[in-house]
Amino acid sequence: MSGIYNNVTELVGRTPIVRLNRLTEGLDAQVAVKLEFYNPANSVKDRIGVAIIDAAEKSGALKPGGTIVEGTSGNTGIALAMVGAARGYKVILTMPETMSTERRVMLRAYGAEIVLTPGSEGMAGAVAKAKEIVEQTENAVSASQFANPANPAIHEATTGEEVW
Repeated sequence: MSGIYNNVTELVGRTPIVRLNRLTEGLDAQVAVKLEFYNPANSVKDRIGVAIIDAAEKSGALKPGGTIVEGTSGNTGIALAMVGAARGYKVILTMPETMSTERRVMLRAYGAEIVLTPGSEGMAGAVAKAKEIVEQTENAVSASQFANPANPAIHEATTGEEVW
């Protein structure tokens, strides 16, 4: 990749693959790893963050000035916050209060609002709170990472193609 990009989301994907030659030295095998940490927010989840928001924009569900809401415990939330910041959307993430301070700091650095839910409720509690927020917030969409068809589709369209 070289040149100037319009925003950070254009840098997602097309990550390198590296052979681990020393690991397989003397063996009749080849092992390669895909370096997804080369994505802007350092995760394979960057791909689904872009894909979910692209799909919501394309369908008309997510409009300029809209809000993206998601129950998350990790890297999907970071990816959604990154894409939301790049494209001018408000991002509200719900997560169990047991999530690390470092994760919260990173999410806030991207401008995300964080709503903590009781740790005893786990991810189910965070997802339920996200649904409640979507219902109460005008021009809000749920990313619904666990049910959104854009999640597996992006890997079929990009990650799989890059590996194959």
